[in-house]
Amino acid sequence: MSNHIAFIGVGNMGNPMAHQLVKAGKNVKVFDVSQDVIKIAKQSGLDVINSMEELLQGATTVISMLPEGKHVRSLYLGDNGILKKIPKDCLIIDCSTIDIETSLELGNAAKKIGINMIDAPVTGGVMGARIGKLNFLVGGSDEAVAIAKPLFDIMGQKILHAGTQGSGVGVKICNNMSLGISMIASAEALMLAKRLKMDVKKVHSIIKEASGNNWAMTNYTPLPNLTEGVPSNNKYRPGFSAAMMTKDLKLANDAAKSVDALTPLGKAALEIFSDFCNDGDSETDYSGISKKIGGDAWDYPFDPKGTD
Repeated sequence: MSNHIAFIGVGNMGNPMAHQLVKAGKNVKVFDVSQDVIKIAKQSGLDVINSMEELLQGATTVISMLPEGKHVRSLYLGDNGILKKIPKDCLIIDCSTIDIETSLELGNAAKKIGINMIDAPVTGGVMGARIGKLNFLVGGSDEAVAIAKPLFDIMGQKILHAGTQGSGVGVKICNNMSLGISMIASAEALMLAKRLKMDVKKVHSIIKEASGNNWAMTNYTPLPNLTEGVPSNNKYRPGFSAAMMTKDLKLANDAAKSVDALTPLGKAALEIFSDFCNDGDSETDYSGISKKIGGDAWDYPFDPKGTD
C-alpha cells in the first residue's frame, strides 16, 4: 500500500478534518469502531478500512481524534494497542482532548521505540473543522511540529505551539475552563439584560465594545440572533456539546486537584454544566447553558437533537 495518512476516529470532528485532507489531495484511510460513524464516513466518500493492520501498513502519519483519555490509552497502549504496529518513521498526531497523564504516557512510550508523537487538540468546533479553520494547540518537539505543519495548514488556520509534548492538552484544558466560565458569564449578562427588559441586541453590541467582552460574547453568543452562524441560531444543535464541555471542565478540575490549584470558578462551571447534562441536555450545544441560566425568562427555539 502506498504512503498514506491513517485517520482514526471520524466522528463529528474527525470526519470533516479527514475531508479537508482529502480535498487537498492527500491519501487518507480512515477507521472507527462505531458502525454508525463508519456508515456516515462511507456515505460521505471517505476511504474506510476495516482492518487496523491494513490501515497502518505503509502509513506515514497516524491522526487520532477520540473522545476521552481511556480511548486513546486503549488504542495505542492497550492489550491490542497499535503503538508497536506503527511504522517506525511514522508521526503520531493525537488531536483528542484528554488528560495530561495519558498524553505524556503515550508520548514517552512512543519515544522509547523511536516514534515521533505530538499532542494537538483543537479549538474551533465542528464549524471550524468543516471549513478548515481550526486552531491547533500543539505540544511536541520543534522537529515533529515542523513535520506536521503542512497537515495542520490544510485542516486549520493557526498552529499554536505550547511547548514540549503534553503541553497541547495542558493548554487546551486551561483554555476550555476559561471558555466554559465565560460562556456562563455571557449567558448571565444577557439574560439579566432580558429580565431588566432592556434591548438585548443593543446590550450585546455595547458589551462587545466594553470591558466585559469575551470570546463567547463576540463569536459564539448564547442567545440567538446576535451573531451569525452560531448554534443558538439553529435551536442549539451542536456545535460543541454540553457533554464535551463538561468532560473538559472535569479534566481541568482534576488537573487543578493534582497540583493543589485553586479554581473556584472552574469548579462552579463544572457543577453548572454537570447539572445541565443531568437534566437531559447533554446533547445540546454548550451555548445552550443560557437555558439553565435564564430559567423562566428564557424563551427561545430549542431543538438540539434536530427532531423538528
